[in-house]
Amino acid sequence: MNNELFLTLEKRFKENMHRHPNVTWDEVKEKLLFNQKVLKTLQLMEETNGEPDVVSFDGKTLSFVDFAKESPLGRRSLCYDKEALDKRKENKPSGNVVDEAEKMGIALLSEKEYKHIQAIEPLDLKTSSWIVTPPEIRKLGGAIFGDCRYQHVFIYHNGADSYYGARGFRGRLDLV
Repeated sequence: MNNELFLTLEKRFKENMHRHPNVTWDEVKEKLLFNQKVLKTLQLMEETNGEPDVVSFDGKTLSFVDFAKESPLGRRSLCYDKEALDKRKENKPSGNVVDEAEKMGIALLSEKEYKHIQAIEPLDLKTSSWIVTPPEIRKLGGAIFGDCRYQHVFIYHNGADSYYGARGFRGRLDLV
């Protein structure tokens, strides 16, 4: 058990009760104590500057989600998926968000989940985050991402092979 990680998560949890008003730290801690796989993933989320904290999308399942004010610094400059990466002939990024999220053990946020966390507090005010792209958009070569500008959450599109220093990805880790 990584005591430093526990202390960081507990401090963030208690300082941000608006993200999880009906949840206690003891409930979360109980789910974490003997779950090495979840702890390893949370450590990776923390190391890549995601600042994971607890939220519930459905009122039942607890999830850790990246609540860094801007798209996690350690997960930027990536295109959307392997197909997009393989298509690039020049200036290839170091990887893609779909594979990186899978390696970390997290799921990319859906559009609905992204809007949910944005309703809790505004994020991606200067950056943007790739989100799960519907297959019909992906088949046509596109991918979608979101950000918050002018106090409004925007969902945009771009070529899946594009990448920018200010675009990364946020993830979700369900506690079961």
